[in-house]
Amino acid sequence: MHREGMHVDELILRLLEAHAITDQTDLLARLAAEGHALTQSTLSRRLKRLGVQKVQGRYRRVEAGATAMPDVALAEAPPNLLVLRTAPGFAQALGLALDRDPAPGQVGTLAGDDTVFVAVLPERLADVKAHLARVLGAG
Repeated sequence: MHREGMHVDELILRLLEAHAITDQTDLLARLAAEGHALTQSTLSRRLKRLGVQKVQGRYRRVEAGATAMPDVALAEAPPNLLVLRTAPGFAQALGLALDRDPAPGQVGTLAGDDTVFVAVLPERLADVKAHLARVLGAG
């Protein structure tokens, strides 16, 4: 990455530390005020690369492995959904972890603040649920 890109990344992290930024529009405006006009898609890619996620309503840098994952409750919503409930602020990290290493039959995830919906092929619902229960220690 060239020097200008590193400067923008450092500025993003400083702004997130100094302000309770709750949406990307606010962050884009603050960056523009500092002389850095980014598109929303470019900002999203930078946030992902920097390990920044929305936690408890505000954007923060989340260190990989820095926090142990809290307990997860797992429930079925037939014919093809699993519902994972966790502590507030942890669902997005959980969804990302599931997307990085999907179980066979897992189609995708949708994460909120404390809930992750896992879409699966209907015929694989029991298999994916058993796999996630083993991996997450959920019940």
